[in-house]
Amino acid sequence: MQVKVSGRHTTVSENLRQQATEKIGKLDRYLGMERADVHFWVEKNARSADREFCEVTIEGHGHHVRTRVHAPDGFTAVDLAVDKLERQLRKLKTKVANKKRGRERVEIPPGLVPDTLIPAGSEAPEPVYKIVKTKNFTLPTIDPEEAALQMDLVDHGFFLFINSQTGASAVVYRRDDGDVGLIDTSAAPD
Repeated sequence: MQVKVSGRHTTVSENLRQQATEKIGKLDRYLGMERADVHFWVEKNARSADREFCEVTIEGHGHHVRTRVHAPDGFTAVDLAVDKLERQLRKLKTKVANKKRGRERVEIPPGLVPDTLIPAGSEAPEPVYKIVKTKNFTLPTIDPEEAALQMDLVDHGFFLFINSQTGASAVVYRRDDGDVGLIDTSAAPD
């Protein structure tokens, strides 16, 4: 696995770079992951005991797994990140193996998102939006259950995809109660 180590506003010592490359590199045994990006940075808050942050993103064979940890030093942060990534990669590997065996899929019922009511006659000033970042990517065609797993693996609150069951673009998202919601554009009224 190709491992790239970098630091944001901090210097990464050669020992830390070597340990991160060695330990993260061993994770390629899970699904043959191809590339890993490891970023270190230091929190400026002196009151916090866990000042060193480590974020690792691993990619390969169409899968993306990401984790972010903090610890008193970079070496401990690498160990914590490896432990967390191993759990995520084992979960992904099991999911892929079960999918190959043809296990029954759990359907997420349509209409999980309630209609929002907008009070009639409410006239609020129009907000001004400033777009500060733009991303372009290809949407994967997968089922909602796989999208929910991918959302957890990249540690995001939502995941945009093409629903393999409907052929329309859809979003799964983490609800405040901890469950997963699905927004599917095929269910939109004409």
